[in-house]
Amino acid sequence: MYVDDLLITGDNVTGINDLKVALDTAFTIKDLGHARYFLDLELSRSSQGIFLNQRKYVLDILCDAGVTASKPAKFPLPKGLKLNTKHGDILPDLEPYRRLVGRLLYLNITRPDISYATQRLS
Repeated sequence: MYVDDLLITGDNVTGINDLKVALDTAFTIKDLGHARYFLDLELSRSSQGIFLNQRKYVLDILCDAGVTASKPAKFPLPKGLKLNTKHGDILPDLEPYRRLVGRLLYLNITRPDISYATQRLS
C-alpha cells in the first residue's frame, strides 16, 4: 500500500507519539512535523488553537475563472433567482462550470457564508 500523506491529530501527545512509533515499526514513515498545508487547507497554529483558511485555494479559483479583478457583492445572486434549463443559453461545455461549482462546494469548509449561493448554482 502506498500512502502519500497522513495527518494525525489529537490532544494526547503520548498517544500520537506511540502511533507514530507503531507506524514506523510496521512501515517506514517520515515525520514532517506540524502540518502547514493539507488538502488545500492552510493551517496556522497559535496559542489559541489551529486556524484553517483557504486563501490560496480562493486565489486559484479566481485565477482559473478569470475574475481576479472582481469585487465582493453583498448578494452574489439576485434574490429569488430561479435557475432552470428552459430559459437562457445553455453552456456549450458544462465541464468548467461543474468544476467551478465543485471547487466552491469544497470552499464551504471555511466559507459557510457562500453555501446558499453555491447550493443554488449546484
